[in-house]
Amino acid sequence: MLQLPVVEVAGSPRAMGRAYGEAVRHLVGGFIADRVRAGSLFVRQHRRDGDFLATAATCLAILEAWDPAGWDEHHGVAEGAGVDPVELYAAGNLTDIRDAACFRPIAASAESEGCTTALVPAALSATGAPLAAQTWDLNPPDLEFVVAVHRRPLDGPATVSVTCAGCPNLMGLNADGLAFGTTNLKVHGVRAGVPYLSILHRLSRCHDRAEAAAVLRAAPLAAAHSYWLADPSGIEDWECTADAAIRRSGDGPLCRTNHCLDAGHAAREDEPPTSSSRARLDHAGRVLASPGISVADLRALFSDRSQGVDSINRYVEDGTGTSTNACMISEPRERRLHACRGPADRGTWVTLQP
Repeated sequence: MLQLPVVEVAGSPRAMGRAYGEAVRHLVGGFIADRVRAGSLFVRQHRRDGDFLATAATCLAILEAWDPAGWDEHHGVAEGAGVDPVELYAAGNLTDIRDAACFRPIAASAESEGCTTALVPAALSATGAPLAAQTWDLNPPDLEFVVAVHRRPLDGPATVSVTCAGCPNLMGLNADGLAFGTTNLKVHGVRAGVPYLSILHRLSRCHDRAEAAAVLRAAPLAAAHSYWLADPSGIEDWECTADAAIRRSGDGPLCRTNHCLDAGHAAREDEPPTSSSRARLDHAGRVLASPGISVADLRALFSDRSQGVDSINRYVEDGTGTSTNACMISEPRERRLHACRGPADRGTWVTLQP
């Protein structure tokens, strides 16, 4: 079974970054090399005058103005790992930055860049409190770099998250009970701005959904993504492009895969929804419509292979260009997070608290 390494850091943003970088130094070099090479090649193939690293540098400068603490922590990671901060930023935010360098979203392959979100409202939860979970599906080689990070900052709530080595918070939970995560979307209107990992890292420092939603609405987003938020009072899902944000909430379950649900956004998508995205959304919606959903039920959903290559649980041997690299289930009221590295049925699940 795949094991999930856990990195512990504390202190100021710069100090946490340095400690984190030092802890994953043995992984970061390979992560950067693979992704910078892939991103640079991708941009050259799709836009002759595009520049992957120059676009990353522009986005990093925008981050400094928008979130100085996040910028400072990022540079601490680069210092601790002994790597170039622009290359690290480009590697972590590969999808957004390569699209921004091409001035439009381009799917790397028909089924790539997945993820499935499952948000359970209190009324349907076995615990009587919201549950929020997602798979993180991306490039199969990234499995090697998946880690959990426990941050205890001098200012703001502690967090636990699952991400790639050297990257900011991707999906996780903070000590105030705010859980967060994302899925990828492809909508026209990409620009140099703040990429998704820096958005999530900033959201992770918010105290509740209301504060996080205000940050999200005002953020200079680089590209389209969905962002989900959950706290002890409820769940919500945001379908965001670089210039608009549509909120979903309510008493029913909220599921999300990798195509737009808003008609206006859907009209600007780069390609029609894939069979995988549709099948995963439909299957998750059917399962979560039943009352009494538990953590065990979410683990079973994430382990399911009944849809074959279109299943929520995605294997590298499916040959689709993506795989489930990590899974996370959060219990915001209990301040508890369950996570594994790799597919839900191939990773050792651990329970973490911020």
